[in-house]
Amino acid sequence: MSDELGGFSIKASVGDSLLITKIGYTPQKIVILNNSDIVIYMQPVVELNQVTIKEQSKKQELNEVMKEYRSQGIFNDGKSLPVWQFINSPITAFYNLFGKTPAQARRFAAYAKNEQEASTVDKRYTKELVKSITKLPDDELDKFMVAYRPSYEDMKEWNDYQLIQYIKKEFAYYQKNKDRPGNKLQKLY
Repeated sequence: MSDELGGFSIKASVGDSLLITKIGYTPQKIVILNNSDIVIYMQPVVELNQVTIKEQSKKQELNEVMKEYRSQGIFNDGKSLPVWQFINSPITAFYNLFGKTPAQARRFAAYAKNEQEASTVDKRYTKELVKSITKLPDDELDKFMVAYRPSYEDMKEWNDYQLIQYIKKEFAYYQKNKDRPGNKLQKLY
């Protein structure tokens, strides 16, 4: 039992360890070095609220923006407007055809489609894969990858073996023709 000031006594020998715990405070472990009194200060535990972190992929971000356009009723998933919309609501139909916001939605849908296709190609046509096949140094590898990047349509149909065969074929062509004047990539300024 402690007194009114929080003091108490425990019979312990030199070399013993004491573990002092209290709910809401950091546990303290003390080694007895001599027979004199010891002052122990308990540190309160700082408890943080729970934080949940969720990753959002590029595809999810793009879909979120498209969902916002759809919620405004101004985008028809890139499809042409149905005839009934011209009959039931001609002003809305003309707005969806010629309005600024629907045009932005159509441009964004095209951008989102291109980004998703590029991302699909990038997932399989990686530096590591191309370097393992071609053994090119990094500066030349970048040029090769840009010049001989496969299309999205090809990547959809190819398995890994076909992709590797494509890289080998294009690399053979690259090695054969890399010194020709017309085959150098121009530097962008």
